[in-house]
Amino acid sequence: MTEVRRFRNRAQAGKLLAKALGAYAHQPDAIVLALPRGGVPVAFAVAMTLGLTLDILLVRKLGLPYQPEYAIGAVGSGGVRVLQAGVPGLMGVTQEQLDAITARELLEIERRTRLYRGGRAQPVLADRTVIIVDDGIATGSTVLAAVQVARGHGARRVVVAAPVAPPDTLDALQAVADEVICLATPPQFRAVSQWYDTFDQTSDEEVQDLLAMAWRTQADRPLQMQRSRN
Repeated sequence: MTEVRRFRNRAQAGKLLAKALGAYAHQPDAIVLALPRGGVPVAFAVAMTLGLTLDILLVRKLGLPYQPEYAIGAVGSGGVRVLQAGVPGLMGVTQEQLDAITARELLEIERRTRLYRGGRAQPVLADRTVIIVDDGIATGSTVLAAVQVARGHGARRVVVAAPVAPPDTLDALQAVADEVICLATPPQFRAVSQWYDTFDQTSDEEVQDLLAMAWRTQADRPLQMQRSRN
């Protein structure tokens, strides 16, 4: 584990994370799946550095009705839902509130799928090494949902990678992922943003631009390899 405790921005964090993931460089069965939106700039740097395919995995946090930033669970494509112990009931959350929050976030997943993917087909994950990348992990519920989605699509190996996360969250993720790679695990952890000098909100436009660049590069890669052999 590196001694880095702060990151300049998501792009720099992704380049550092790529070094820790070096064993997966240029593996034909490996794919990097970013968790939009903030995970995309990090995953873009990882995929471009390691020569791997980049795609996205859409999951959404379920927040408390009166405090949306506090995660009580997460949902992912395919209807996967992961809840904290005691939900519903925790902090007064009712089943009706939980169902309403879930429905809203599933609609947002559908919206983002159309926005980011357009008509592009979903990636095939069966029998592949899936590297799930986010810009940081707090409670872990969103990443846990992502792991379950990847498993549900037949991933052979699931790796979770992030620049920063609290130690107890990593312990929980290590029980469900085949490998967890994290650059910094500060015990005094309040929010992912506190470990970045620049942590601006990632826009839909930035996600679209980075995916477009990655997908163009991936489309050109076979032709470049063929030319190099001739």
